[in-house]
Amino acid sequence: MSSTPTASMERKMATHQSKGGRARAEKLTEEQRREIASSAAKARWAETASLPKATHTGTLKIGDTEIPCAVLSDGTRLLTQAGFLQALGRSSKPKGRSQQVTDGLPPFLATKSLKTLLTDDIIETTVPIAFVTPTGGKALGHKAELLPKVCDLFLEARTEGLLTAQQQPLAVQSEILVRSLAKVGIVALVDEATGFQSERDRDELHRLLSAYLTEERLAWAKRFPDEFYRQIYRLKGWKWPVGRNKTPYLGHITNDIVYERLPEGVLPKLQKLNPTDESKRRKYKHHQFLSADVGQPDLRDHILQILPLMKISKTWESFKRHLDEAFPKSGTQGNLAID
Repeated sequence: MSSTPTASMERKMATHQSKGGRARAEKLTEEQRREIASSAAKARWAETASLPKATHTGTLKIGDTEIPCAVLSDGTRLLTQAGFLQALGRSSKPKGRSQQVTDGLPPFLATKSLKTLLTDDIIETTVPIAFVTPTGGKALGHKAELLPKVCDLFLEARTEGLLTAQQQPLAVQSEILVRSLAKVGIVALVDEATGFQSERDRDELHRLLSAYLTEERLAWAKRFPDEFYRQIYRLKGWKWPVGRNKTPYLGHITNDIVYERLPEGVLPKLQKLNPTDESKRRKYKHHQFLSADVGQPDLRDHILQILPLMKISKTWESFKRHLDEAFPKSGTQGNLAID
């Protein structure tokens, strides 16, 4: 007589275990139940706390396909695992046991047809990434850059005649995706779909300002030559003052023709680093907060470039036309100036 348990016996054992579990649960006190629930919650929280967080999520549209995507706190762009499979026209499990392999590959690559084409680079990037969604849920995703690589793989397999008749639609879908992705990079698409584009722009601006400015005020040194101010007075038709009593209006002019034409965001940041006091005056000069290796050399170059424009201009208005053409403010376009 065989000692192997039958399906009927297994069902009876499972039923007995289930009843035993219910019986034990019924004997627990209310305090014990709360403690068990609390321990389980803490375990789930500890696991979730160790996972990367998604700061942006959205839906990426490629052709007729919609793919859920996300950007993690470290900037990693992901396509959710389900969305990745949907993009390729696959279900979560490959059909046909003869096409399955046991190398720990994701379902969309778990086929003997692709085995000879897989490279270490592709295999290393197929490990799914667990992450926490903005709503606190847990999800799995693959790096967005993996999608075009997988598409190329299916197209190569079709060229080599490795695909089965059932897999031919995967190559067709891959071709559609590749053509769509050729128009714009996958990373840019994910950034647009999740709204991360504006965040990326802010990060780039932050990096620029970090290099261009310094939080620690530098010692004063003469940055604007007298010729700069003499040309302003000439073009404005003002009499050059004796001594140092220049008009306070020079500050507004300097902002207009110099600081507002430096990289976008520099002047607002300078105004924060060097605020006005109760008398509406600034204690320091803006250029004292420009970094010695990037900001101040750029300021010097800008002044040296606009001085010739001043000298060839007969009036302030003609100078401004030349300046707007050569160094337009951010967000504006220069117009051809004819003096």
